[in-house]
Amino acid sequence: MLGSYASVLIGKGVPLPAPAEFTNAITGLEVQVSDDGRTGFQMNLAMGRSPVVGALDYDFLLSPLTAPFNRVILTVLVGGLPQVLVDGIVTDRQVNASSQAGQSTLTLTGEDLTVKMDLEERVVEHPAQNEMLIVLKILGQYAALGVAPFVVPPPSLDFPNPLERIPVQRGTDLSYLRTMASRFGYVFYMDPGPVPGINKAYWGPPIRGGVPQPAITVGNDAHANCSSVNIQYNGLGPIKVNGQVKDRQLDVDLPVVAFAPLRFPLAALPSWLVQGGDVKTQIIDTSGLTYAQAFARAQGMVDAAADNVTVTGQIDVARYGGVLRPRGVVGLRGVGYMHDGLYYVKSVSHSLEPGGYTQSFTLEREGVGSTTPVVVP
Repeated sequence: MLGSYASVLIGKGVPLPAPAEFTNAITGLEVQVSDDGRTGFQMNLAMGRSPVVGALDYDFLLSPLTAPFNRVILTVLVGGLPQVLVDGIVTDRQVNASSQAGQSTLTLTGEDLTVKMDLEERVVEHPAQNEMLIVLKILGQYAALGVAPFVVPPPSLDFPNPLERIPVQRGTDLSYLRTMASRFGYVFYMDPGPVPGINKAYWGPPIRGGVPQPAITVGNDAHANCSSVNIQYNGLGPIKVNGQVKDRQLDVDLPVVAFAPLRFPLAALPSWLVQGGDVKTQIIDTSGLTYAQAFARAQGMVDAAADNVTVTGQIDVARYGGVLRPRGVVGLRGVGYMHDGLYYVKSVSHSLEPGGYTQSFTLEREGVGSTTPVVVP
């Protein structure tokens, strides 16, 4: 059953199809994907000792395929369409040796290619370059790994005058990319595919538009693909931002106010509006910023805190008829008007084992009430 779902490429440099003795030993695969974090994976294998080299060690421990920092590409075939789940690097190897025959296991754990961006801390100056140019320059260093940058310009583009200030990176490439993204409520992640060996490095706002994925349907009828969900409303989630900036170019004090998220709305009754004055107010450090920069960062804070309704659950991939992907939109139905409708897919966990393929999910949006009478079935 596992072989009918997944294929594995593994190896140093350019990964190659894993041999049959490797794939036949896989007892389970786990992949965790979130919209703004690393994609993690774990591969469990049953291992033994062969008559030839068994006196020395377990076969898999002598194989170069299980060495740390090997590259792993996992692809699944669902509904006749291949989809790349993860393209990553093995960072941890765990051995569970048992005296009982056939009970010893090997677990390979790893993360996506952003591991390569987090190995070296450095101090780098970026004179006369705004955040967008810096992001493109950093990502260009990883083109040999098949990394293709996809960068959305931030709301405020400012080319710093080198006589006034020079942006300086202190830390790893990954930490700097995420620090710059957080200024605007943006995310940075590595998205594998559409073909093995290629990865989209996305730096921009969460993608809340586009064609919704097939609906998650709760219930006991023939159309249901999810038995139950848990829904949480966090009244302390939304915020508004107040502040004041002394624009360094105009040399005047200007108010900085942001209270409504500018992301594509998914709820008919957004919490920031329904709760009225019962919304937390935060201040923003505006020192050294222009008004445009200060407002962009304030708006980013409001956008990032807007999603306060969270839905969690699990689906069976065979009944769902496809693979639910994070970083997009999906419909939910069968739980009533207040919680039916469209949601942003925050994270997804894949679990493959002989006999089944399930996914756990986390959905988010900024309030209650459906904005559409129907969702894509």
